[in-house]
Amino acid sequence: MTRFRPCIDLHRGAVKQIVGSSLKDDGSLPQTNFESDQPAAYFAELYRKDGLTGGHVIQLGPGNGEAAAQALAAYPGGLQIGGGLNPENAGRWLELGASHVIVTSWLFDAAGCFSRDRLTQLLAEVGPERLVIDLSCRVKNGGWVVAMDRWQKETDLWLNPEMLELLSES
Repeated sequence: MTRFRPCIDLHRGAVKQIVGSSLKDDGSLPQTNFESDQPAAYFAELYRKDGLTGGHVIQLGPGNGEAAAQALAAYPGGLQIGGGLNPENAGRWLELGASHVIVTSWLFDAAGCFSRDRLTQLLAEVGPERLVIDLSCRVKNGGWVVAMDRWQKETDLWLNPEMLELLSES
């Protein structure tokens, strides 16, 4: 069975489809495939009306909080939220209506090293039933390495059966 998973990507408060590798922290504008004139809440309402589940709102950088909150309010419990999540703010996003929180970058320190302590902290805040670990990867040396910070930085976490087994508990 084919399933449609709706997505709302936000950049500077606007709904955009961005070429992931073009999103940089150097101030340059990312390459976009599409930018909507409609707000995020418009799409969330469409997804709610159509009964689409399992979708997400991703905040690509700063300036997206208001648009993300409006989307969650338009479809309470119907969308996951990602982008800048950590134990200090994850609970708030759940209270605002997110079904789950999505995290990648916060699980790594500044050097890109995976931190089981950080994972434990986040699990204590939201529980495994409300956490989605995003394992966005790049191919490297014949394997898959997780990338963080909007796909700009490779981490030390390689996907393999052992790592997937470890993370599946969370």
